[in-house]
Amino acid sequence: MIGRDSSVMKAWEATVRKTQAVAKKRANSIFGSTYMAHADEEDHGNKEGSNGREAHELYHAEKVLSNGDYYKGDWADNFPHGKGKYVWSDGCVYVGDWFRGKTNGKGRFSWPNGPNYEGEFKSGYMDGTGTYTASNGDVYKGQWVMNLKHGNGVKNFVNGDKYEGEWRRGMQEGQGRYEWGDGNYYMGEWKNGNICGKGSFFWGDGNRYDGYWEDGLPKGNGRYIWSDGSFYVGNWSKDPRDRSGAYYPAGSSEEGTLEWDPEEVFDALGKYEICEGEKVSVLPSQKRLAVWRSSKGGDSGKPRRMSIDGRVSVGVEKPSDRMQLWGCAEGDFSGTKTPPATGVGLDDELMAMQLDGAISRGTSQLQTLKAPTKSKRQGEVICKGHKNYELMLNLQLGIRHSVGRPAPSASLDLKPSAFDPKEKVWTRFPPEGSKYTPPHPTSEFKWKDYCPVVFRTLRKLFKVDAADYMISICGNEALRELSSPGKSGSFFYLTNDDRYMIKTMKKAEAKALLRMLPAYYNHFRAFDNALVTKFYGLHCVKLTGTAQKKVRFIIMGNLFCSEYTIHRRFDLKGSSLGRITIKPESEISETTILKDLDLNFIFRLQKSWFQEFCRQIDRDCELLEQEGIMDYSLLVGIHFKDISENGEIISSESHTPADSECEGTPCTSRADMDLLLLDPTRWASIKLGVNMPARVERTVRRNDCELQLVGDPIGEFYEVVLFFGIIDILQDYDISKKLEHAYKSIHYDPTSISAVDPRQYSRRFRDFIFRVFSEDS
Repeated sequence: MIGRDSSVMKAWEATVRKTQAVAKKRANSIFGSTYMAHADEEDHGNKEGSNGREAHELYHAEKVLSNGDYYKGDWADNFPHGKGKYVWSDGCVYVGDWFRGKTNGKGRFSWPNGPNYEGEFKSGYMDGTGTYTASNGDVYKGQWVMNLKHGNGVKNFVNGDKYEGEWRRGMQEGQGRYEWGDGNYYMGEWKNGNICGKGSFFWGDGNRYDGYWEDGLPKGNGRYIWSDGSFYVGNWSKDPRDRSGAYYPAGSSEEGTLEWDPEEVFDALGKYEICEGEKVSVLPSQKRLAVWRSSKGGDSGKPRRMSIDGRVSVGVEKPSDRMQLWGCAEGDFSGTKTPPATGVGLDDELMAMQLDGAISRGTSQLQTLKAPTKSKRQGEVICKGHKNYELMLNLQLGIRHSVGRPAPSASLDLKPSAFDPKEKVWTRFPPEGSKYTPPHPTSEFKWKDYCPVVFRTLRKLFKVDAADYMISICGNEALRELSSPGKSGSFFYLTNDDRYMIKTMKKAEAKALLRMLPAYYNHFRAFDNALVTKFYGLHCVKLTGTAQKKVRFIIMGNLFCSEYTIHRRFDLKGSSLGRITIKPESEISETTILKDLDLNFIFRLQKSWFQEFCRQIDRDCELLEQEGIMDYSLLVGIHFKDISENGEIISSESHTPADSECEGTPCTSRADMDLLLLDPTRWASIKLGVNMPARVERTVRRNDCELQLVGDPIGEFYEVVLFFGIIDILQDYDISKKLEHAYKSIHYDPTSISAVDPRQYSRRFRDFIFRVFSEDS
């Protein structure tokens, strides 16, 4: 017990030290010298009361800001706080509860073109229960999460249609009932806003269809029942060649004859379309405030720009520039304000209150994208004299022994005993050799194989040839050790052909993998396109002698093993705290791992691939959530097809054959690419997450948003080849992560940190990924 308490305390102390260091670095980088110049002034204001409460006193205020915005309501500590009304210069209005400058509680937000939302808000987002009325008259009443319909809700369409049921990420998903204006209705399962799964369609004349659906039409086993009780049962498909079935008269168990074509059902269903919702141009969380830094005692004209969800502009300005922009008193529009000598004029600055203004200003300052500097081959070759040379030889000897050992051909249907964590094989490797092991030049060691039958079957499932596997890892070429270990303290090794990566792992990670191994195995049996990391073997080397050191390691596939150069690499989690690479552009190479706040693209996938991508992300996240896993990420690699001789990346609009080179990539048109993707036999190497032709659209972040996770698209497209997969899937939500969550939640926004429980992590991860990936129209 004492040992366990000691380890918990050590974990807590490590988390505290790490968080304090990040906070100090963040404060220094964000606020800069100009902010510090005003610190004494603000501290002085805060000391006016004996305990600082006077500076936070709640009072009623009416403020007309110099950009045309208007606020009337409760005010505290220079923020709207309590009940209040804010009118933006573009006509948007919010009336309701505020908490320190954020819409939080119950309120009503209305747009100038007619739509309005009335309900609950949280940290600037429509979040909770609320009613949205669109400009065309559609009304949704139900649950929301971060501006998206999510949970149970009812939507009445202006044409008379009605949907009542479950929603996820803004679309119908789960169980739901959709009724058309003529009274016919469907009741059953939905996926991504479309009828998909098991359900029933009821016609007004008493006929109905019970069975399976796909993309709004019957697909698979189903039964069509007439009002008199007779029915047709069989396999349904839009393609007549895949249909088969039999007719049974009412009250009879014997097959009858009927001249009837199931095509009639498909023709009838073709008239029933699902209404699409209205898209909102600007969301409440994107609206920004112009609020004053002065206290109640006097409005000194020092505002800061802020979004409703709490993001503050932290750009450094000269004091003289600030006075020129905001020098007039509150409500005084008569003074002439001279724009600063450098930077953006007042009119342009005020246009930032509108989303389009922010985008246009950002694009005018964009630099041309350039391919990163070429880096030498990753890793240091482990040769004789390297500190891990003996460990590498032990590993290669063990792999050769495990894979080369004769074994019966394993069935894919494994017995439960094969997954038992105690199912392991120890082998002793003396230097002089033994009956089963060859002589070797290193010290004696023991080799352990965990669940060998399961991993052998997984390699078979992944279509890995045993001989090729052994040659890659145990051939004449040495492994390469990556120059710096990961944040977890693990070391990574690459095979010479880059096909496999070997990672040392902690005992807790090995336990997590063994615990989830049955679910992991069944997941890959069910879904060929699973995006989670592929594991090929779990092993342990135990050195004999006084050290008695154990080294556990896992062998997995290298996602970026390709003939294409990977120009950009992104590790995406959907959190914001610390998720940025602090490196100048000149130091970013092809192997630099960029993070969420570095991402400046939206990934556009062809329709069928995008639908499969969404389905697979959902399946993989559900697996990880059920197994209690968090802190995983989507690793994305981008290969740009068109790069000029001087290293500039050429957008698809400006591409000409004379000024670009394709680096061996098939240069296809959009039409050719669509045909290519629709016929997988024409390009067998393409699969979900591997060698995927796609487009990326460049995005920009608004300067006045400190932590805008997803930038605004600007219509600049690039032809690319994508590689992606879900990595780091062995982190439990254990005591150290719970302590990290508790501590960081005190100092930062709880939604911005990585350490959250698996359910919340899965939801946030999916919401983010489905914002940065979209269908290419």
